[in-house]
Amino acid sequence: MPCGACNSLRLSSAPAGVLALALLSSLSRCSLLEPKDPAVSVLSPYFGTKSRYEDANPGLLPDPEAPRRDPELLEETCTPVQLVALIRHGTRYPTAKQIRKLRQLHTLLQARGPGEKGADATGGRNLGAALANWPLWYKDWMDGQLVEKGREDMRQLALRLASLFPALFSRENLDRLQLVTSSKHRCVESGAAFLKGLWQHYHPGVPPPDVADMECGPPRINDKLMRFFDHCEKFLTEVERNDTALYHVEAFKTGPEMQNILRKVAAILQVPVSNLNADLSQLPLQSSFSLAMQRPFFHCFLSWATSKTRNP
Repeated sequence: MPCGACNSLRLSSAPAGVLALALLSSLSRCSLLEPKDPAVSVLSPYFGTKSRYEDANPGLLPDPEAPRRDPELLEETCTPVQLVALIRHGTRYPTAKQIRKLRQLHTLLQARGPGEKGADATGGRNLGAALANWPLWYKDWMDGQLVEKGREDMRQLALRLASLFPALFSRENLDRLQLVTSSKHRCVESGAAFLKGLWQHYHPGVPPPDVADMECGPPRINDKLMRFFDHCEKFLTEVERNDTALYHVEAFKTGPEMQNILRKVAAILQVPVSNLNADLSQLPLQSSFSLAMQRPFFHCFLSWATSKTRNP
């Protein structure tokens, strides 16, 4: 279940938002899936790891704490006995690696010649110049850390789940709640924020205690479960340490489809296409959402389960 996210800094977002739409348009034209392709699913929009949570669930925008139930699942027609969820952490800052690439791209935009800093060929606004003038405020210490809106994401998610499943999230069942997280700080902090959201549900207006003092205890760290790929010898040997494992990915990065995208991105940014590559060309799209919506993303999961025995 996705949950929305952004940080508390207010930024000018129009140029980046327009650039993001332009790049999305370029990318959509190279899709190899036809509308009737069996691989296209109603779930497909939920698999874009750079998407805002609100884009996947627009209902979060008017009231992020309001639960929304499928009308076919009436409250009186079924009795929930267990809830198991895998959930991404809340909104975070970019990683240090992403920040370094953003600086590289920002420097490239700022280094454009004087003739490249006016309006584009169609007389429209020069988005490359607008982004070049935008102050790049990301710092190395931010390195993937959870932002305040990310904590709010998890608190609001807890409130929605508790309202949707009141029997499971009753005070009597609180000691049955189990939260499991990876050791990533953003995931540990997301779990703690989720518990504080439950506290808010049970004790409106009362400041939450430290999560270690709550009835269900703090989130339990288990990297072998939550980051299983780091502990799978077959994956580490055949993929992670295998230079040829991603052959098809590398072939795509240098193939005609990607080269066409690079030319379009270069035209939008008004920079030489020779200065771009597949990895760097992802940044305008990623950073545009980060600038416009203040929502950078990554993948990692929290998991929790609570159960209630059905009466005989």
